[in-house]
Amino acid sequence: MPEDTNTNMKSLDALAIGDVMIDAFIRLFDEKAQAVTNDRGKWLAIPFGQKVPFDFVKVINGVGNASNAAVNIAKFGGLSSGLVANVGGDQYGRDILSSLEKNKVDCRFVHINPDKISNYHYVLWYKDERTILIKHEAYNYQWPNFRTNDLPKWVYFTSIAQNTQEYHDHIGDWLEQNPQIKMAFQPGTFQLELGVEKLSKIYKHTEILVLNREEAVELTKGNYDDLHSLLNTIHSFGPKTVVITDGPAGAYASDGTKRIKIPIYPDPKPPYERTGAGDAFASTLVAAIIKGYNLEAALQLAPINSMNVVQYVGAQEGLLSEVELTELLKKAPPEYKIENF
Repeated sequence: MPEDTNTNMKSLDALAIGDVMIDAFIRLFDEKAQAVTNDRGKWLAIPFGQKVPFDFVKVINGVGNASNAAVNIAKFGGLSSGLVANVGGDQYGRDILSSLEKNKVDCRFVHINPDKISNYHYVLWYKDERTILIKHEAYNYQWPNFRTNDLPKWVYFTSIAQNTQEYHDHIGDWLEQNPQIKMAFQPGTFQLELGVEKLSKIYKHTEILVLNREEAVELTKGNYDDLHSLLNTIHSFGPKTVVITDGPAGAYASDGTKRIKIPIYPDPKPPYERTGAGDAFASTLVAAIIKGYNLEAALQLAPINSMNVVQYVGAQEGLLSEVELTELLKKAPPEYKIENF
């Protein structure tokens, strides 16, 4: 059920919804691990039953798809952002809130669960890739009650724990009751597993949907090689603008009338650590559109933030402001341009 609050929240430009956590990055020595491929896919292998030295650990507070988006939107410039999430009543929860507030994210709708612990994940960082050990705590998810003048202009809904179907239903009902609120949706694993039918209200109210090509295939059960068919099917679910990222191939976007693509922004050097590239892309695109950019202009900025994030550890340190993104766009090579497809 919705959480009853007496908070008089100033209307925000964007309110992100999802889980928040701490990530502990454990940097593995290249010679102490290896990536192996077998009939079950690609695996990270380390010596079994031994003490394995590692290089260092870096702990990053207040991360996760939703919090990464909230931090990025606040950093973009001229926009206010908040977060609806859960933390435990422990020191980790206090550290998460402190980090978010430092990054100018409004935390008044982050619910503190006194008898539970906060999400804490371990990231095994090997070369420029990461394998994340995750455990989402079983919180009592409650949707806040908003006063009429407190309603955000946008919501940014993304990855959340399993067994939250009822919570999704509450959000869907709330969106139907407040059709003036626009929503960006970056579905996580559980949300993709739920499928379109169970989240029909969410998809019908989605202004911007961002997902990668593999996720688009999973969502539609469509043909990987037929981008137009994937886009047509996703539009039929309700989203007005659909953006499909495709790794080194760049990204594709459709607003129902035109279809455009953008290559990746060239890396100045090899990626240091890849966490958060997708979040940076999606939330930069949304931040730019909230700020008033059209789809073409927003799509030019998004890959630049992805490029810069992978030069740092974690999903937030490398995020750039609107001014910084614009400066790098001016320095882009001639082949970095919007094209129709």
